[in-house]
Amino acid sequence: MLLIFLSPQTGMVNLAVTWIRGEPIHFMTEPGWFKSVYVLSGVWQQMGWSSIIYLAALTAIDPQLHEAARVDGASRWQRIWHINLPGIMPTITILLILNMGSLLSVGFEKVYLMQNSLNMAASDVIATHVYRKGIVDGQYSYSAAVGLFNNVINFMLLIVVNRAARKMNDTSLW
Repeated sequence: MLLIFLSPQTGMVNLAVTWIRGEPIHFMTEPGWFKSVYVLSGVWQQMGWSSIIYLAALTAIDPQLHEAARVDGASRWQRIWHINLPGIMPTITILLILNMGSLLSVGFEKVYLMQNSLNMAASDVIATHVYRKGIVDGQYSYSAAVGLFNNVINFMLLIVVNRAARKMNDTSLW
């Protein structure tokens, strides 16, 4: 879908860019655009699932709190800030801990599918480096060591963030 949307000739994004700026942008071949495209596509990819999770957390908030706040004259923003955010804070904390546990593992599939020889300088991550060194070049011990090191660092990040979350607001994985 990214290739279709970002195509320099027929992509919807480049049609809008051409209408505004005049010249299309080659998003998938320019290294400077790789990180922006990757992050924005990740947001787009995760938006649906995240909205389900957060809406489920919002349904656990007692509606009587909102009624009482409305009676007391609280605005919509005050209710969001003082009722909704504290109500979903445990969910936010748990999702933060889980996402921090995979911080260095940004994912192989999407990066590998978006990579080409023109954007390799900006698109190489640990997972694609391990793939190229281990499978393509046959350096199995090197790639196993890099993969192990990556997982150890991710596990340490998970433990540190879990402890920090437990100390701050008594919400943690264990």
